[in-house]
Amino acid sequence: MTEQKESVVTPERFASGMSWQEYLGHIKRNREKFVFNYEETVVSDDDAEAFRSLAAKERGPAKVLALGEDWCPDVVRGLAVMARIAEAAGLELRIFPRDENLDIMNEFLKQGEHQSIPTFVFYTGDHRYIGHWIERPAKANAEMGQVTALFQGKDGDEARRLYDEFQRGAVWASWRQETVRELLQLLQEKCG
Repeated sequence: MTEQKESVVTPERFASGMSWQEYLGHIKRNREKFVFNYEETVVSDDDAEAFRSLAAKERGPAKVLALGEDWCPDVVRGLAVMARIAEAAGLELRIFPRDENLDIMNEFLKQGEHQSIPTFVFYTGDHRYIGHWIERPAKANAEMGQVTALFQGKDGDEARRLYDEFQRGAVWASWRQETVRELLQLLQEKCG
């Protein structure tokens, strides 16, 4: 079990975060993309049962804190996935805009230096830290070069159109499913 660290995320601070529905009402950009990713994310019955089983453990996940910003494509995809997982597992999800909560972000920097988002931090019911996950699945990192090559040499409007199509396509969908898999694997490793 991970030793509890002193954190700016007290139970009261956690409770002050936004729910998924509150976040959708708060954001200024990409609302339709958040909704699309939410609607297209599938947590299989087996995965939902696995998440619920972990959440039922004494030291299992009961709460998840999410850091993100509405302009970030990884947040648009990943936060929707986390919302679906939280629903499937009965986890309390609280969302914080990163740029308004840099003290939280600084506790969970990628490689100790990058303010990468989304960041998901899991806690037990009594608010003990379990573990965290940052940015995007390894599969997305591995495929990122191929993706950016699709848009090179395209003018702004054409690149935006192609990227919008990409965000509705099979590779993007596979990254959503890989996020589900990685989050389940993380929690299985941390919670047994």
